[in-house]
Amino acid sequence: MSEDRPDRAYDESEACMSVSVPLLTPTVTVRTFHPENVRRILCVFPAYTEAFGTFDHAFPLMGPVKAFMPPQGILLIAALVPREWQVRFVDENIRPVEESEFAWADAVLVSGMHIQRSQILDLARRAHRAGKVIALGGPSVSAAPEYYPEIDLLHCGEVGDGTLDLFRLLDETVARPERQIVYRTVDRLPMTQFPTPAYRLIDVRQYLLGCVQYSSGCPFTCEFCDIPALYGRNPRLKSPQQILVELDELADGGTPSIYFVDDNFIGNPRAALDLLPHLVEWQRHRDYTVRLSCELTLNVAEYPEILKLMREAFMTNVFCGIETVDTDALRAMSKRQNLRTPILQSVDTINSYGIEVAAGIILGLDTDTSETPDAILEFIEAAQIPIVTPNLLVALPHTPLYERLQKAARLNSGEGRDSNIEYLQPYETVVANWKRVIRETYEPRKIYARYATQAKKTYLHRKRPVRPLDQLTWTNVRRAVEVFSRTAWRVGICSDYRREFWKMTWRELRQGNVESVFQIAMVGHHLITFGRECLTRDVQASAYSARGREEPLLVARLQDAAFEEVGPHILRNPS
Repeated sequence: MSEDRPDRAYDESEACMSVSVPLLTPTVTVRTFHPENVRRILCVFPAYTEAFGTFDHAFPLMGPVKAFMPPQGILLIAALVPREWQVRFVDENIRPVEESEFAWADAVLVSGMHIQRSQILDLARRAHRAGKVIALGGPSVSAAPEYYPEIDLLHCGEVGDGTLDLFRLLDETVARPERQIVYRTVDRLPMTQFPTPAYRLIDVRQYLLGCVQYSSGCPFTCEFCDIPALYGRNPRLKSPQQILVELDELADGGTPSIYFVDDNFIGNPRAALDLLPHLVEWQRHRDYTVRLSCELTLNVAEYPEILKLMREAFMTNVFCGIETVDTDALRAMSKRQNLRTPILQSVDTINSYGIEVAAGIILGLDTDTSETPDAILEFIEAAQIPIVTPNLLVALPHTPLYERLQKAARLNSGEGRDSNIEYLQPYETVVANWKRVIRETYEPRKIYARYATQAKKTYLHRKRPVRPLDQLTWTNVRRAVEVFSRTAWRVGICSDYRREFWKMTWRELRQGNVESVFQIAMVGHHLITFGRECLTRDVQASAYSARGREEPLLVARLQDAAFEEVGPHILRNPS
């Protein structure tokens, strides 16, 4: 009988074999996908709009530094791109994409946040002008895909099956689609399967901070926050071993400070307790040469064991969303974690472990009154927090706040506004309050006084190197001299608050806190300079503003040019 005849004789042994040895097709994931075609992928991160939290004015003091932090999301995508494909990366906070790079690419992949919306759209225009297909992922498009009708391919959600579908399409074709295509991740790739972000594509020395991510998500449901909707309330985790690999790569690359970009470092306190002993051992091995920092909620003050381990891990700075000192406002925004312990007491507790607190403050809340600016300023004075980032309240898409204000017909995205909210106070009053808080908070004498307080009550509790002389390498000494030269020129000679700078410098040097001199001068210079811009220029009153912003002050460029001409001579020959 012919083998292809349907009526061939029944063979029991064949049937048994087919049952006992089934043919299984392995599940293909974004990690195991093998394309049929070779592609050239250009990954791009758009420029930020300058803000308090981007520290742009500190960069000229830091020599090779040109940007704030490496972008985790797009570097993760670059690491996930199939090995058969070529990949390049450009961070437009460092330099713009060149026309030759668009010409080289088969496809352009971009990631970004709401605050980069205009820059994302500009990238799309340039990619399209070069005839290239562009795909957009990240938190902004995931929360509000309607913001980006011009983009060819949208990737909504985290890394997972949506990413795999996007790669499959690009394997099939790199032609621009007739209509926008949206890929939504349903099955997320476990974070334990994440590769190390493609740090190999960057020079980490060009960034003020390195960064890693241990967890994603936050259990709290603050009314204004979109994190629970985007990433969930049960934090997902990497393994401590993954984090140590990333820390080593960044530290070996030359970064002096690394920030955990987790939505809330103590969102899962047990997970924090699992990781911290590994960080402690890592710091002991490296003799506390790399500062760590993170974002977390103020209720960390309730966890002395976590705080003790953070100190031992040389965690020197934390950012907390304090938002307001009005208890009624905190209840209204569902931020009850800030009510468990008096806020000032929580800040003092954190400081007692050698950890400096930076505070996010919101103006424009429904509970704000004419006395709100006074209450904020009194709190800042009492807490002696150096870094405060005041912002106008903005309703982010798909948050409880947005939905509440939409129902109340209180959303307004009109021209010239830095918020989409119709406040209960006049908009001009809210902006005036914001400016007053900035003016008084970042008066040079006051900010240096707050740093002096931190030196007395916080910094003295920090870990110190066991072998400090080991850090006196030629590379470190040369870098310190270059940074101090630039700082002395820009702040110690050109600024009108140079007296405060030199008082701080001599005080810290007498106590052996050389690194604190650089840290305070760098951060203080940015905060003072940007604070003044907020008062004298058309600067956004919210980090989420959709308005454009002018170019940086020409005077800063002129000062840099002057330093290149005469600064080194003055510093070598002070007479």
